[in-house]
Amino acid sequence: MAIPKAFSRSLWVFHLNTGSCNGCEIEIVAAITPRYDPERLGVKLVGSPRHADVLLMTGPVTHMMADKVRRVYAQVPDPKVVICIGTCGQSGGVFYESYNLDGPIDQVVPVDIYVPGCPPRPEAIIYGVVRAIELLEQREGSA
Repeated sequence: MAIPKAFSRSLWVFHLNTGSCNGCEIEIVAAITPRYDPERLGVKLVGSPRHADVLLMTGPVTHMMADKVRRVYAQVPDPKVVICIGTCGQSGGVFYESYNLDGPIDQVVPVDIYVPGCPPRPEAIIYGVVRAIELLEQREGSA
């Protein structure tokens, strides 16, 4: 029996908070609980960007985090997908035009998938990760 294409790859995800209020982090923790069980899709959080396929980022990028974000992005091996979780990472959200921001995440590193919301629901986060599976399959197929 053939393995379905969507399940042929398990994603290892590294989460990076770039300066958010932690609302998105609470929803990410909710998304990895047994209620939603993303491990059935092969999704696993890892402790090192060097082992990750997906970089899950939350919050606007502060001045202190900008270089660290670039360094973590460079450590994730190719092919990689960057997912921006929450409104703050996409536009600055409630921190818009704050004196200590370098801007939204896409002004520091390229972003592939956006999951909007303040904070986004766990179902939306899991949907974004499933989209990452599809995106990685496309990138590997074209390589």
